[in-house]
Amino acid sequence: MDGFTVFMLAIVCVGVPVTLGIGSGMFKGWLRHKETMATALNAQTAEKAAQYAAHTERLEQRVRVLERIVTDRGIELSDEIELLRDDRPLNGTKTTQEMRS
Repeated sequence: MDGFTVFMLAIVCVGVPVTLGIGSGMFKGWLRHKETMATALNAQTAEKAAQYAAHTERLEQRVRVLERIVTDRGIELSDEIELLRDDRPLNGTKTTQEMRS
């Protein structure tokens, strides 16, 4: 055997396993990092989903209240709105026209 063949045999028998061992350790570390990042992202996503659900619930409650106001007091509310449009003074207060002059 010549020197080149011995060198190549040493590379194959020693160098390849060492390289694969180091590479597999790095790959395992990278996978652990990715798993940690995925866990953190899942926790953030769950927290955001809970916040959105709470916000949606608050909005639904407000809409229910508004629907109840409109349906229960439809006529009264209409009358109150019309009273607000009227420019006559209420309870002795001045109108906007009188305040300007």
